This record gives sequence, C-alpha cells and structure tokens, in this order.
Amino acid sequence: MDDLATYAENTWCPGCGNFGILGAFKKAVRQLEAGGMDRRDLVVVAGIGQHGKIFDYLNLSGFYGLHGRSVATAQGIKLANPRLKVVVFVGDGDTYGEGLSHVVFAAKRNSDITVIVHNNGAYGLTTGQATPTSVKGFHGPSTPRGSVEEPFNPLMLMLSAGATFVARGYAAKLDHLTDLFVRAITHEGFSLVDVLQPCVTFNNTYDLYNGSVTELDATPESFEDSMGAARRTDRLLIGVIRDVVAEPYHRLLLGDLRPAETRRSDARRLTAIRKALA
Repeated sequence: MDDLATYAENTWCPGCGNFGILGAFKKAVRQLEAGGMDRRDLVVVAGIGQHGKIFDYLNLSGFYGLHGRSVATAQGIKLANPRLKVVVFVGDGDTYGEGLSHVVFAAKRNSDITVIVHNNGAYGLTTGQATPTSVKGFHGPSTPRGSVEEPFNPLMLMLSAGATFVARGYAAKLDHLTDLFVRAITHEGFSLVDVLQPCVTFNNTYDLYNGSVTELDATPESFEDSMGAARRTDRLLIGVIRDVVAEPYHRLLLGDLRPAETRRSDARRLTAIRKALA
C-alpha cells in the first residue's frame, strides 16, 4: 500500500514527466523518514498549473498558493515555524514568470525552503503557451509563428542571486532525481532543483534530453565553475551545481524563536492591542 498516495484521480497525460517527479519525491520522503525525519514536519506548497496537481496526489500537509506566489507563502510558513521542512512545487511559467521576484529574493536572503521546478518550457494547464524557458522558435497559442525570444537560464539566475544550493535533474532519471531531492531538503538554506520535465502534449523533449543530458561527476568547487556548468549548452549537465554553507534567513532574523510555538495567548495579545490603542 502506498501510504503517500491519496484518493485523487491522476489526470496528467500518460507519459508526462510529472510522474517521474512524483515518484522521485515519494522515494525521497521515505529515505528522509528512514534517516529520522517525521513526515508531519514536512509541509508542501504548490503553485497553480499542471505541476500543482502533485499536491492532490501526496498525502502530506500543505497549502495551495496563488499563481506565482507559492514561494512567498512557503517563506511565511518557514518563518512562523522554523522547525518545519518546507518544499515548494512550482512550474517554469509559474515561478520564472509571474513569481520571479519571489524566488530571486528567497535565494538572495537564503530562506530555508526547497523549490522544485517542473520545467517543461510551456504553460501546460492552459494549452501550451510559451514560458520564460521556452526555446527560441517555440510554437504555441501565444507564439503561433514561433517565439522570437531567447530563453533565460534559470540556473545562472539563481546562482547570481546567491542561492546556496542549486541543482538540475531529469524526470526520466528517477534514482538520480531522488538523491537530488534528499540533498536539497536536508540542505540548510535556500535550495532549488530545476527538473527537466518533458510535456508529451505541448513540448515533448524526451528525445532531446535523452541525447544531451549528462550527469556531473562532482559538484563544482568554485562559483565560477558552477556558473560554467550552468552555462553549458553542448550538454545539459544534471546534478548538484552549487552547494555551500551559509546562515539561513530565519536564524538571522529570529534567532531561536519559533513564533508558531511561542505565540502569546489571545488574552495577552488583546491586552497589548488595547494598550497600543490607548
């Protein structure tokens, strides 16, 4: 019996790369539990899009965010209760488009959350419009003659923003992706895993990725080496591209305070409000 599954009917297209992400994440949760993590301390936040349905298929506590705003929601949860492990599932359009400022500042301040990006280069839920990571020439409802824009590189962007853990995975490499998820969640500080996720309906990239994806032998040691790995276009390197230690935002801001566990009683808060208004 799959105790991480729910009653919800899965409505992803057969062959969707999201199945690989779901399977890898379930394996990661079980590995983390075997290492001593309590799944009740794991909180899932999801954005709006095909990726967001993963929340329906996981028997875990969590919260649906607004389109592009789930990273902000996750940061609030982490600040309220730093004891929790917060994992955010987002799409490439959802977070590199509408939510770009939120993910950039989460990386900048080293917020201790894990952001998992379902990067398929298309808005799958709304029938395949181009996103910030769509390749030049991409045909979709919003670019019927082909996109004239060059895609931006999200890994380079996150590195430039100061992310302390940056990785890229491939939805068809389940065990490798599982390891990335475990490492990202156990990392103290901001973690981003950009997952190459083929969309069989609107942007089927399986052949492209199967021919170009290459696993990194080791994590690059310097920032310049990490940028070089992220910049490469001859091969799509997957693995951990950046992993450094830095004090997380909640500890710098709050010290050891856990607001959700040490909040004042309603009576004390009302007394303080009356005093402030007097």
